Amino acid sequence: MADPKGFLTAGRELPKRRPVDVRIRSWSEVYEDFGTDRLERQASRCMDCGIPFCHQGCPLGNLIPEWNDLVYRKDWHEAVERLHATNNFPEFTGRLCPAPCESACVLGINQDPVTIKRVEVEIIDRAFAEGWVRPRPPAVKTGKKVAVVGSGPAGLAAAQQLTRAGHDVTVYERADRIGGLLRYGIPEFKMEKRHLDRRLAQMRAEGTVFRTSVDVGVDVTADELRASHDAVVLAGGATVWRDLSVPGRELNGVHQAMEYLPPSNRAQEGDFAESPISAKGKHVVVIGGGDTGADCVGTAIRQGAASVTQLEIMPRPPEARPDAQPWPTYPMLFKMESAHEELAGLGGDRVYAVSTTEFVGDADGNVRGLRLVEVGGPQTGFKPIEGTEREIPAELVTLAMGFLGPQREGLLDQLGVELDQRGNVVRDADYRTSVDGVFAAGDMGRGQSLIVWAIAEGRAAAHGVDVHLSGETALPYPIPPTARPLA
Repeated sequence: MADPKGFLTAGRELPKRRPVDVRIRSWSEVYEDFGTDRLERQASRCMDCGIPFCHQGCPLGNLIPEWNDLVYRKDWHEAVERLHATNNFPEFTGRLCPAPCESACVLGINQDPVTIKRVEVEIIDRAFAEGWVRPRPPAVKTGKKVAVVGSGPAGLAAAQQLTRAGHDVTVYERADRIGGLLRYGIPEFKMEKRHLDRRLAQMRAEGTVFRTSVDVGVDVTADELRASHDAVVLAGGATVWRDLSVPGRELNGVHQAMEYLPPSNRAQEGDFAESPISAKGKHVVVIGGGDTGADCVGTAIRQGAASVTQLEIMPRPPEARPDAQPWPTYPMLFKMESAHEELAGLGGDRVYAVSTTEFVGDADGNVRGLRLVEVGGPQTGFKPIEGTEREIPAELVTLAMGFLGPQREGLLDQLGVELDQRGNVVRDADYRTSVDGVFAAGDMGRGQSLIVWAIAEGRAAAHGVDVHLSGETALPYPIPPTARPLA
């Protein structure tokens, strides 16, 4: 193990976030540098448990105790090798994953858990800085062609694994740049796109081909795609968003989160001088208390909103793990993300246990207010509480209420793949769909989920595709049998 007494002598420590009044003036990532000595001390807290439950918490099966020990021993090069053994993109997960591994950390039973996520991101950033992350093109080509539809984390993971197995892989993306929600959903302050671009450069050097602005099912039919490839991986994600059907929904200024966030990211890419959907000088209301809602909050603040209010229909979560969510499960706790700190600094508010009843417009058809009511908890069916109705100003509203599943029109309808009751693509244990030679990975088959699940499923689907094409495979299948799709 790292240091037998590390968890006794060192407390949990994370890098500081830059002051709120400083960081909201730019779109750069919010954290300050974290010194190497301090990080190695954090790695020393890992106890190398006999049964490392952090593995259970991580869908990728990351070898967490191993690379913690290597960091403590200053063997950073070997640490990144162990990191890459299970995860194609630790620079993404280290920034974006909510870290279920830390919730499952044995040290977390009665102390603060190991800073697994921070050690992970520091390892990969050091590796890129040192030039240790190099292309790994295949030694032998199979001559088989694979199409990957969608360039989010699931699609990219499947593509990199299959390219390294020797297949000719083409990734199709309907947007004008590669990355899916990594590109146009995640704000720059949460993950600067240079991290995505340098990984794509590695993939191109390995032989993966990327085709942008191609809407498969429209620009290329399903039959054409299957005829020109030996296998197809569906990794388009759960892109059908949940809407809010209340009076006034049609008013100008009421947008889905995924209508609001992409133009802001495009502005950072240089496509616009300013986002065409801007919060500047407006009273903003974000409906939805999850990560996407927090992304909308941080974006609106940087755009210069006059005020920001975030609404959530669920009650305020507890700050400590409740008895009903015991270790090592992932608890639903009150979180103070960087955007929430900024919201508090602006004088904004996070309002829990409320439901929107109406959007109120002005004479020109623009939203000017939002009517809400307090509600009971889910056990009451969110029943409105009489006498709690009120109206708040709202000149820009974003709906960040989650996603319902994949888009059926176009590719899925043309393929005729079987769907489950939730509208997701049905897969067997090898990620095969009901259509021969067609596989599905990530949110398209799983439903809205975490980035670690997307990467894990992309890797697992690549395993299934390689067996289908070659009869055998050396590619790993990272997901425990109990968590695989049911046949």
